[in-house]
Amino acid sequence: MDTSTTKAMKPAMSQSSFERLSNFIETRVGIKMPQVKNKMLQARLHKRLRILGMQTFDEYSNFVFSHDGEKEIQFMIDAVSTNKTDFFREPAHFEFLTQSAIPELLKKNNTRQKTFSIWSAGCSSGEEPYTIAMVLNEYKNKSKINFNFKIVGTDISMSVLNKAEVAIYNEERIIPVPMNLRKKYLLKSKNSENKLVRIAPDIRAKVKFNQLNLMDRNFSFQNKYEIIFCRNVIIYFNKKTQENLLKKLYHHLFPGGFLFLGHSETLTNFQIPFISVAPTVYRK
Repeated sequence: MDTSTTKAMKPAMSQSSFERLSNFIETRVGIKMPQVKNKMLQARLHKRLRILGMQTFDEYSNFVFSHDGEKEIQFMIDAVSTNKTDFFREPAHFEFLTQSAIPELLKKNNTRQKTFSIWSAGCSSGEEPYTIAMVLNEYKNKSKINFNFKIVGTDISMSVLNKAEVAIYNEERIIPVPMNLRKKYLLKSKNSENKLVRIAPDIRAKVKFNQLNLMDRNFSFQNKYEIIFCRNVIIYFNKKTQENLLKKLYHHLFPGGFLFLGHSETLTNFQIPFISVAPTVYRK
């Protein structure tokens, strides 16, 4: 059977199923699903149809919204979530973190035994929080300042959180990590053919992971943080959803705390009292 015949056998999504699923996804997790994403949604959910032995998306959507389909919702969310991430993504942020943010917070607290709480929201498979941990550990060792830090990484996708907790990555994923940090914080597999590395235990111990839907009206915690990374997350939301989330992030920052957004994200036109202190870095 040729490729074109195989492709033709893939079921197409009806407009009613697309509207039903896309409306639910946008309401549940905030991801915008306009009509132009019809093909993308089909492509990402085809595997679920195969696994479940279903022939049509109408059958699938009926199952999702049935009593028996409750567990499928998490698989669907995992399938449609965008989990693009890298170690040392947008490196200027990590320079600002150690050259400006942490020194400012140390000065503000007037203590050398401060424990900083940091939240990596939408952490995906863990590259961002582990990068933060490596950078802060290096800064602490070089500066000889006796402070501590703890990092919480959250995501709605359980599949990527499981990867983050295991902290094992293909060697190609660690290319952005500077060589001196690779030697200190990454452990190579004993099997040289595996081409795998694992984050060192002392860095893993600094990071905890929890599932969290950023669309929840009230988060399941009342913690406040000195620093929040929420990068390349709000670009997938409509403006109202963006504003609601940003207000919640503001609430969960200590006064003087820092918010890091993605390179294409901005607080312009939002009535939230953040102060811009660097490109895509804001302070409460």
